[in-house]
Amino acid sequence: MAGERMAGERAAGQSSAANAGGMQSQLGQPPASSGAEQAREAVRATGQVAGKTTRNVARGVGGFLRPFRRVGGILWLEVTGVFFALPVVVFAPAVWRSRLSWASGPDHRTFLISSGIVLLFFYLSLTSFLRARRK
Repeated sequence: MAGERMAGERAAGQSSAANAGGMQSQLGQPPASSGAEQAREAVRATGQVAGKTTRNVARGVGGFLRPFRRVGGILWLEVTGVFFALPVVVFAPAVWRSRLSWASGPDHRTFLISSGIVLLFFYLSLTSFLRARRK
């Protein structure tokens, strides 16, 4: 009895699909060919498989690189700290040479600008190393 019911439903589905195809041809649209539908399904299935494969590869690479992320972040902060320390090394002698002109004198402007650069980059370098230590 269940087999007869399934066969009846299948037959009803085919007749409604045939009616829909007739409706499309009446509206000026050609009925969809089964070969084109199969090709679209194959392309969609291939795209889904490719998408799953890409996601799985990305997860695998991410899992492999996860331990190196922490070390890489620490190393990046330390390298940044070294580069921030370079202007301190370059401008510190200018501050020392013009230290006697700090209040007024011929090198007053040089002292103020050099001091500002040294202080700023010393702060950036120090905080970069402290952040690396905290990690």
